[in-house]
Amino acid sequence: MSSTTRILTGTLAASLLVAGGAQADRSEWPESFTVGTASQGGTYFVYGSGWANLIADELGVSGGGEVTGGPNQNLALVHTGDLALGLTTMGPAAEAVAGQSPLAPGVKMDNVCALFPMYETPFSITTLADSGIESIADIPDGATIGFGPAASTSDTYFPKILVELGVDFEARNGGWNDLGGQLQDGLIDVIAFAAGIPVPAVSQLEVQTDVNIVEFTEEEQQQVVEAFPVSPFQIPASTYQTLEEDARAVSMWNFTIAGCDLPEDFVYEITKLSLENNDRMRDIHRSAQFSVPENLEYNTVLPFHPGAVRWYEENGYEIPDDLKL
Repeated sequence: MSSTTRILTGTLAASLLVAGGAQADRSEWPESFTVGTASQGGTYFVYGSGWANLIADELGVSGGGEVTGGPNQNLALVHTGDLALGLTTMGPAAEAVAGQSPLAPGVKMDNVCALFPMYETPFSITTLADSGIESIADIPDGATIGFGPAASTSDTYFPKILVELGVDFEARNGGWNDLGGQLQDGLIDVIAFAAGIPVPAVSQLEVQTDVNIVEFTEEEQQQVVEAFPVSPFQIPASTYQTLEEDARAVSMWNFTIAGCDLPEDFVYEITKLSLENNDRMRDIHRSAQFSVPENLEYNTVLPFHPGAVRWYEENGYEIPDDLKL
């Protein structure tokens, strides 16, 4: 056997071993998966459905997004294994880990692991331009306000935020597209959005009618930051046609999540695909510009899945010991 033949034979054997190992690893993967998103018309639905399609196309596993009630429900469904993957915000995640989820009081959801950061969710307020509401203080007593799906991040926190700011209102729940239609038809007065920007329902509204995007005053922003697990935020003027300058708001970080019992190799490949192809993630939704590993520090609540930890550590990122299983 020539030296060239020996080299080729050795290379082929090594390749077969690698292929065999990969096949063995894939044999433990689920046959299909579902990503819990939120209502249609919100950023979660667009981001989550697109992410699910990317995973399915690139990893060859059947999967897709599913409409849900949002972060709280996604946490519960991932914890129970009814969903493999989902999207959530850090406020509801902290409550779920502590056994304080409004959907399952007393149940500590310890089968939910973080994968990677998504983006910040701004809390913003939209009204029709002819409503006369140009500030939070302008919202009349008894106004009907849409807070999104029941038990969503918006529905969990925004009513409390507005109560803190002295607003008297009647709450209305529903999907973002539905609430947008109700606002346009004069059936509700305000929509209080907690969703990644641009919110599809707001972008659609401002094409069809004139709207006001109501910002927080500096004093209101500071008051809310001190009372809730949120941070100061500026909605860039370029986000919507309606805005002429940046709008003051508050925000909460979002992360993708997975059942902690999912196979490590499966989650490793999902994490690798998502974090090494940010251009494709941005094609899904432009808020994914923030879906980068440098923002992993904004999860201080959920343990990272071992598959995600492996990718981070291979690429020079440190995960605190208290966030490892």
